[in-house]
Amino acid sequence: MSSLIDANFHMWFVLFLTGAAVVMFAREKWPLEVTSVILLTALLLFGQFFELPDANGKNQLDAYQLLSGLVNPALVAVLALLVMGQAVIHTDSLRPLIYFFVKSKMLPAWMSIGGILIFVMILSAFLNNTPLVILAIPIMQALASSAGMSESRLMMPLSYVAIIGGMTTLVGSSTNLLVSSAMVDLGYDPLQFFDFVVPGMMMAAVGFVYIVLVLPKTLPSRKSLTDQLKGGEKEFVAELDVAEDSPMIGAQCVDGRFAEVPDLDIRLIQRAGHLILPPFEGYEIQVNDILIVAATREALAELLSKYPGFLLSEDEEMSIQLKSDKKNEEKQGPAELEAKVAETRILAEVMITPASRMVDMTIDQVGFHRQFGTIVLGIQRRARVVRRRLGRIRLEAGDVLLVAGSQGAVNDMRNNPDVIVLSGSKRELPIPKKAPIAGFIFLGTVLAASTGIMSIAVAALTGSVLLIATGCLNIRQATRAIDRKIILLVGSMLALGTALQATGGAQFIADQLLLLPFADNPLYMVATLFIIVAVSTNILSNNACAILFTPIAVNMAINLGVDPFIFAVAVIMAANCSFASPIGYKTNLLVMGPGHYRFRDFMKAGIPLVLILWVTYIFIAKFYFNL
Repeated sequence: MSSLIDANFHMWFVLFLTGAAVVMFAREKWPLEVTSVILLTALLLFGQFFELPDANGKNQLDAYQLLSGLVNPALVAVLALLVMGQAVIHTDSLRPLIYFFVKSKMLPAWMSIGGILIFVMILSAFLNNTPLVILAIPIMQALASSAGMSESRLMMPLSYVAIIGGMTTLVGSSTNLLVSSAMVDLGYDPLQFFDFVVPGMMMAAVGFVYIVLVLPKTLPSRKSLTDQLKGGEKEFVAELDVAEDSPMIGAQCVDGRFAEVPDLDIRLIQRAGHLILPPFEGYEIQVNDILIVAATREALAELLSKYPGFLLSEDEEMSIQLKSDKKNEEKQGPAELEAKVAETRILAEVMITPASRMVDMTIDQVGFHRQFGTIVLGIQRRARVVRRRLGRIRLEAGDVLLVAGSQGAVNDMRNNPDVIVLSGSKRELPIPKKAPIAGFIFLGTVLAASTGIMSIAVAALTGSVLLIATGCLNIRQATRAIDRKIILLVGSMLALGTALQATGGAQFIADQLLLLPFADNPLYMVATLFIIVAVSTNILSNNACAILFTPIAVNMAINLGVDPFIFAVAVIMAANCSFASPIGYKTNLLVMGPGHYRFRDFMKAGIPLVLILWVTYIFIAKFYFNL
């Protein structure tokens, strides 16, 4: 069949798939992993039925070629580094260093904040920056409180310094490793550990000046969820169960309000599995109704003071009772139960970690009241409160939950790697005995990779195995650290990159770019490439852009007679410019909840930084690379 089809058909089909993938990734209508699987399946089916033979008659789009990305050394290295990052979190290896800035009474709070930002930036050059940001978020919140600053002024700078620190070395970001892998697939030598450390440090230095001196002044000052409740400035969505003895039974809606609870704005009523939406004229509240309400802090506090168990279902009351009995080894009567329920009014914010086993589970499935003795009052996702039946919402990495529980219950959550306690707990955990071992293995891995004793993939995989063998984390914790989204995204994008190169699609795109009026000027072309990749990385993802644009960049360099290394470094730097969108990089998503940011906040703060780094790389290309 393939002999009857013009060769350009393969190229145009692959280009069509590329455009479709870009649209699907950008719209986020489906989860990223679903889009990745659809893309990979389409490529496999196309290669199976429409073969593209090379000079020896071998199909360049067969399953072996397209699926080779799933065993790519760069992907193995990325996954191994994720496992090592999980070990850093589990053992709290870096906490003594971070707490140095907090406990040092000689330094003002603002100097401690600056010290942590520098520390995170430097360490991001050698360690996956996601665990660094996870460790630093609660510390930065404590320092913000000490300095009298809003958390929203610090969370975004924390994410940004982690990103720019990752620009400096080969292991600083998965993006860098994937560009190196794409270079190998194109027949070039892999990039070495410190090949682009000088231009990377120049970019990081310029970016750091903007992040520290300018960025905090442009960010809004917003209060946390608990502060918003205390101040009563904004409404919070809560879920209420109507018990058999509730005084609200029989209450009717008049003029859009229920007289029994005038300060509560009822948004939705769930009754026997059916949803009742406003207007509620003619409806009356019945036993076992579930109310989704919006209320200020004062209204919610008044409700809880009158009816201590109002927010708790019967099962939740029983679970908290049993948990308390087991912990205190004593039985409690109705009066003690009421006191225990009243004690659950302490509010705390917890965030779901990227490697959490709670991801994709509903709140009902997790069972916070059974596991921790706390209840979930609401969810904030990407700085927006989710206004639906809470128990049925599937959790995502970066979700911030407002929970109510005793101080002891909230403190106990600090021991769980599935969540980060952002507020409500002051207790510091002791440093585990395995922390020095994990730190030693991490340093040994970096030294082995940076000196060339081992390749990145071998060093990272060896380090991961040693961490498991020494008990720094077990195999279950290691597998949880492996993000399936990265596996599927990188695998599908490597397959797409293979198809683009084999069908001539990458060369075609490079040729079209060379039709620009200034196509004969390498400096202008590398500047054009940089800004195209920088814009794309905020719409797609840094990994996808690295794989997609590296073949195009190499073809452009060859056509211009320039060293492909310069254009590859441009792709690395530009693909790491994920500042203008919360979806561009995982650390942005992590700080979005604690910083209470909106999408436009990232655009307002990130676009100037992208442009500054773009101009910086133009100077680097001209004066450092002599273009």
